[in-house]
Order: sequence, then C-alpha cells, then structure tokens
Amino acid sequence: MTSSILFASVLIFLLSWFGFVNPAVAYPASHSEVIAMSGRLFSFSGSRPANLGVVDGKLAACPASPNCVSSQGQDAEHQIEPLRYEGTPTEAIAQLKKTIESLPRTQIIQTTDRYLYAEFTSALMGFVDDVEFYVNLSQPTIEVRSASRLGESDLGVNRQRIEAIRSALDGLA
Repeated sequence: MTSSILFASVLIFLLSWFGFVNPAVAYPASHSEVIAMSGRLFSFSGSRPANLGVVDGKLAACPASPNCVSSQGQDAEHQIEPLRYEGTPTEAIAQLKKTIESLPRTQIIQTTDRYLYAEFTSALMGFVDDVEFYVNLSQPTIEVRSASRLGESDLGVNRQRIEAIRSALDGLA
C-alpha cells in the first residue's frame, strides 16, 4: 500500500515537472466573483409550485401561512382588493406586463390574453415570490395572487408589491 502511494506521488511530481499536469494553484477571486458566489450560496429560490394557474376562474387559494395575498382570499389576513382596469382585457394585460417588466428582479414566466405569471426575486437572499394575475371578464378587474415560496412571514412584502403595482397602473389610467 505504501509503495502505491509513493509511486503515485513520484508520478504526479514527474508529470508536473515536465509540464503534463499543472500543480494546484489558488487564484484570488475578484470582488464581483465573491459576491456572485455568495449570492448562489445564499439563494433561497425554492421550487416552482405545481398549483399555479387558473382553475374554473379561480387562482389557487393561499396557504395558512401569512406570506400570501389574494383577491380571491376568504379571510382578512390574505384578502386584497383586485386591480381595476379600463379598456379591453387585452389592453389591461399589456399595461400590466409593461408595469411588471419595469420592476427590478422580475421575470415574466407566462402570459396569455387573460393571465400573467411572474417571479419576483428579493435582492438580499434570493427569495422568490410567485405572482399571478387573471383578468375577470364578468367585471373590469384583475384577480391577483402573490405568495412567497419559502418561509412563514414575508413582512408584508407581497401585499406591498400588489399595492405598488396598483398605484403604477392607476398612474397610467
């Protein structure tokens, strides 16, 4: 056993001496590389939920945790007013899409003529929130649902986000 270790050590030495194998060298990482690496290390994105989308005119119900708001919510903790719009549903989705695209750390995943799904990522820890919008044709409203993937509390971020989107859309009207 010792002779095999000795042989391997001599072989590695000779190969590196003649330039066939580069010896291990530590290179200092740049500041941006360290930040990017720590961002990946401390990213809490979670998995995309399987219950997204519209079923029978309804978005998924909020979980029992307080980190979700929905215009179709049944209790005061999760309830938020739907967004109102003027014009056609197509115009409403177009304005909504434009508004969401202007927000930081946002990726629109799916858009149809009546539905929009986007992921919002927090700056600090990389938490991802799933946000859905559904145009209700029976009245000029857009149903909304914004939910954190991970954790128990969102410190009101989902509610604040929907209210900020509401204000931005009201400013366009």
